[in-house]
Amino acid sequence: MTKEELTAKKVSAISLGCDKNRVDLEKMLFLLSKYGFQIVEKVEEADIVIVNTCAFILPAKQEAINNIIEMEELKKRGKIEKLIVTGCLIARHKKEIKDEFPEVDRFVNLAENKDIVGIVEELYGMKKSKSAVYYDRVLTTSCGYAYLKIADGCNNVCSFCTIPRIRGKYKSEKIEDLEEEAKTLVRRGVKELILVAQDTTRYGMDLYGKPALLDLCKRLVKIKGLEWIRIHYAYPEMITDELLEFIVKEKKMCNYLDIPLQHIDNEILSSMRRKHDEKFTRELIEKIHSRFPQIKIRSTFIVGYPGESERAFKKLLKFLKEAKLTLVGFFPYFREENTVSFYLKKQKSNFTKQRRLKKAQKVQEKVAAMAASEDVGITCKIIVDSFDEQSGMFIAHSEFLSPLVDFNVQIVDNDNIEIGKMYDAKLVDFNGNYFEGEIV
Repeated sequence: MTKEELTAKKVSAISLGCDKNRVDLEKMLFLLSKYGFQIVEKVEEADIVIVNTCAFILPAKQEAINNIIEMEELKKRGKIEKLIVTGCLIARHKKEIKDEFPEVDRFVNLAENKDIVGIVEELYGMKKSKSAVYYDRVLTTSCGYAYLKIADGCNNVCSFCTIPRIRGKYKSEKIEDLEEEAKTLVRRGVKELILVAQDTTRYGMDLYGKPALLDLCKRLVKIKGLEWIRIHYAYPEMITDELLEFIVKEKKMCNYLDIPLQHIDNEILSSMRRKHDEKFTRELIEKIHSRFPQIKIRSTFIVGYPGESERAFKKLLKFLKEAKLTLVGFFPYFREENTVSFYLKKQKSNFTKQRRLKKAQKVQEKVAAMAASEDVGITCKIIVDSFDEQSGMFIAHSEFLSPLVDFNVQIVDNDNIEIGKMYDAKLVDFNGNYFEGEIV
């Protein structure tokens, strides 16, 4: 087969899991596109399909397996020629799944992502090309924003987390490389960069011997054409006053901070191997509310962790009411193999975990509704992400709302609106699930 014959093949991909995993896939798609393959959205129109998997918790693994099975069925029916599986499921369960999916042509380890072109060549009997360095990506998000993955892996070793075993030790990307990648994205029309890593606040420790997130942000804000920079996954013990002051004073920094707290009870936090306690958490939240009130806080919490007493759970509910965090996500604890918490006693039943999940969500719904009501009537900048044909509404997000994870802003169909563009919008209502907005 010649290269011309090979590049006549169409490639499609299914992206599962977190935004960091999504960036890995976007870089692979760029390499394939640069080689000459056409990237198509619908898997039914493709000759080659990549399923990029997640394996962080049980539901993610089940979703990955279901998608692989669906693609195997398409291959059996002759709809696709080659099926490639990448991502965290391979890193965590390659031995177990290798024989379970006979229609998969290649399981790709994380370290092999950069060799994706050569892997496809080999599947078609061609000589393997050399791996390439890339700064560009085929965006699978809206053209208005993109995730900038500043590091991979993690050194925190929280008791419930599988990431260190899957992704390895924390490894930062060089500031110069990230700056080049960011410039490339902005040249393509990206207005917002969302900085992601398993722990963004420890960025640079391995390269520079000190936290360098602030240094990176100071370089990125100088990029012409970039409008917003948003920080996700900032671990509480590493958030400095200097970082908070920079977020508030620098106009390109979103007044938004994702801080994964996970719990408030000291016994649970200690068992989780978190590096902060209740006193520190309360003081941090109070400091942000009082000294930096512009910053909207997003957080996540785990309910039903082993040994979580009714007292500890009630303390968490009380904290949610008191802390008045604007945006919160909850996860029931999942007992994952090869984690410290897997071996803990006093594991909670699924019934208890689901009951506590619903209670926590109900408490937070009231807190969120009250916070959202205070925003109704304000005029703010938004980026338009997509158009929902079913509702006839444009879907957007503001500086204070991160796309996909927070409430969105829905705008009535307007001939003058373009996806990926930034507008001034007035938030006219909040219905419990999203804001209704009007272009000013």
